[in-house]
Amino acid sequence: MTVENPSTESDASGQPLTRLERRKARTRQALVDAARRMLAAGTATNSSIQDITDAADVGFGSFYNYFEGKQDLFDAALNEVLEHWGQLLDQVVAGVDDPAEVFAISVRMSGRLGLTNPETAAVVSRTGFVLLDSPIGLAPRAARDLQRAVDAERFKVANVAVALSTTGGALLGLLHLLGQEGNTIGEDDIDDLAEQLLRMFGLNAREAHKLARRALPVLPP
Repeated sequence: MTVENPSTESDASGQPLTRLERRKARTRQALVDAARRMLAAGTATNSSIQDITDAADVGFGSFYNYFEGKQDLFDAALNEVLEHWGQLLDQVVAGVDDPAEVFAISVRMSGRLGLTNPETAAVVSRTGFVLLDSPIGLAPRAARDLQRAVDAERFKVANVAVALSTTGGALLGLLHLLGQEGNTIGEDDIDDLAEQLLRMFGLNAREAHKLARRALPVLPP
């Protein structure tokens, strides 16, 4: 599975872009893609705007037509990664009624990012706990799923914010390990993590094991 960039051939309402709009959208996307690669590589902090435009193969003067500065660009790149992955997860769990299973699927598939899409996993891992404060992407969806599981009496959680930080810390730690050269972590280890979280949040051992080993939905192309 590869997390691809959103299309630059139509606007937010789905209307076709003009030739000029398409060219501008592609230039902006090239800058965002370059920023995403730098975030994944851990070189964002030390990269200059010249470095960014060189990596994007666009003119230096074009940069400020799209972004106010480096931070604005890197924020846009991070938001794109988080929101795109969050939308994919929303699609794959759309037909799942049990909120505990929705949570388990999201944890297991997010953990697998380290195996299937190392660049996206590296962006998430290097961003760290800032992710928990993001109003878009993974954190608000995880908080939503946790709250639904509590409301349905599937989870026994006194404080959803604490449960969210526990989940986020576990996933960030896992993605960090997966990014290390020579790691031996596989899908079974990722499922073990999901199972441990399910048990921590109130499921019995048998049901937690069952949910953490159920066949996963297929990501949309």
